[in-house]
Amino acid sequence: MSDPSPSPGLPSEDESARVVIAGGGSIGVGFAARFAGAGWRVRLWDPVADARIRAREELRERLELLAEHGLIDAPAADVWSRVEVSDVLEEACVGGVLLQECAPERLDLKRDLFQRAAAALPADAVLASASSAIPPSTLASDLSDDIAARLLVAHPANPPHLLPVIELVPSPRTNAEVLDRARSLYAAAGMRPVVVRHEPEGFVFNRLQGAVLREAYCLVRDGVATVEEVDEVVRSGLGRRWSLLGPFETVDLNTRGGVASHAEKMGPAYERMGAERGQHDPWTPELVATVADQRRSLLPLKEWEERVRWRDAQLLALTPHWERARSDGRAGS
Repeated sequence: MSDPSPSPGLPSEDESARVVIAGGGSIGVGFAARFAGAGWRVRLWDPVADARIRAREELRERLELLAEHGLIDAPAADVWSRVEVSDVLEEACVGGVLLQECAPERLDLKRDLFQRAAAALPADAVLASASSAIPPSTLASDLSDDIAARLLVAHPANPPHLLPVIELVPSPRTNAEVLDRARSLYAAAGMRPVVVRHEPEGFVFNRLQGAVLREAYCLVRDGVATVEEVDEVVRSGLGRRWSLLGPFETVDLNTRGGVASHAEKMGPAYERMGAERGQHDPWTPELVATVADQRRSLLPLKEWEERVRWRDAQLLALTPHWERARSDGRAGS
């Protein structure tokens, strides 16, 4: 899970540096496994005694599974030794370079936690919230300028020790250097930061997930397909492609001529589908040009056929794994 290349904020740069995880639920435990597995020393805090006990047990189990699959470069017991579980937030924050808040989704609780932690952390520590719904501007609205300047949302995919993407959402009050440092810290733990440039509800991850879920519910409601059939379309089709490619690269590689050609052929049909659901968001020529320009900067058309061959080779290589997983899933049901 560690990144072998030098990066600002690597744990080896400062032996006293720690990542502080505030909240011992599944997200907090996942972050603890992620950072400890990448070589960081971690303090995991939770105010509830039972939660601390459960967090220790879950963390040990997750580290053992990571070791079993070769995803950490040390025995689970050695990685476990990098983690302290604390019952006092202020003590946990001593020497912290990053506070990863994973508390329940309550604004008052999160604000109080950041105020307490900021007073105990070093002055340059990054303050990050795992909130999936509260914009960073709202989190920072009643906080001092000093705290707001260090505060951003760092929303992970769940579970964060297995899924590396993390959304970094600054508010207008977040210092640009803090955003850069946060990006380096998460990258040093093997994560893949994505900067969200505005503060839409749900950010990027949940807006994409929500769009699929809304249509899935509608298809079941309208009698078009059953729950299992919808899941099968995603499992055996969309999901397999999306495990390698995002939606833009998928359609770019599906149509000779790339995403611009796909938009010309399929744009009107997708516009009608959206209108059927009361959504009017046509792919305007300007929008298509923006998307196409970004795709061509990533993949020139002269390399298109080579990338299609790469996609097909990866799908072929992964097919036995998918089929084994399906077989195991059926056997365990």
